[in-house]
Amino acid sequence: MTEENAVPQPTMPQLNRPAPAFDALTTHGNKKLSDYKGKWLILFSHPADFTPVCTTEFIAFAKKHEDFKARGAELIGLSIDSHYSHIAWTLNIKEKFGVEVKFPIIADLNMKVANAYGMIQPGASDTSAVRATFVIDPNGVLRAMVYYPLNAGRSIDEIFRLLVALQTADQHKVAMPENWSPGKDVIVPPPATIDAANVRPGEGYNTIDWYFSTKTIAA
Repeated sequence: MTEENAVPQPTMPQLNRPAPAFDALTTHGNKKLSDYKGKWLILFSHPADFTPVCTTEFIAFAKKHEDFKARGAELIGLSIDSHYSHIAWTLNIKEKFGVEVKFPIIADLNMKVANAYGMIQPGASDTSAVRATFVIDPNGVLRAMVYYPLNAGRSIDEIFRLLVALQTADQHKVAMPENWSPGKDVIVPPPATIDAANVRPGEGYNTIDWYFSTKTIAA
């Protein structure tokens, strides 16, 4: 493939670096990334309004909205649809499904935000954002990102679990095992020196081996 015919690669944000800034029109007025300073933010994209899979996701996000807010997190959606399409779709969801979407949705017709966050994947679509989800911490740092294909819906419960896991890991300076949920033991960081490894078994943790120790934390 010649250079002039090469397919442009999407810009990809990086974990543990500042999330790309945005200033965009939404269903709740203009929103900027800086508006969410001091809060966690779940930014998620969907391929298109008035589509079945996206509708199920938005219903699930809307039903979980208060749970996210209780954890100090806000939601903001995005698709490459018009502002008025977003308004009409949210009204349709309320009318047909009885669910009110109370979080803003970015209208990104120029794909500026989508490109900054790598939501456009040429292997899937050049005109629609894939199902991408970004977890941004109160300091505006990107902490997690998850991509789904166009034809498979996300688990909103898993995104919420991920948020709680990140918050708990930060608070207690620990790591989270596979499928961790509140009430389960967490992983203690392994010792960094031989001397620390030698004394690890006597430190009061549930130690399987010097590098693998867990402990219980308060819920």
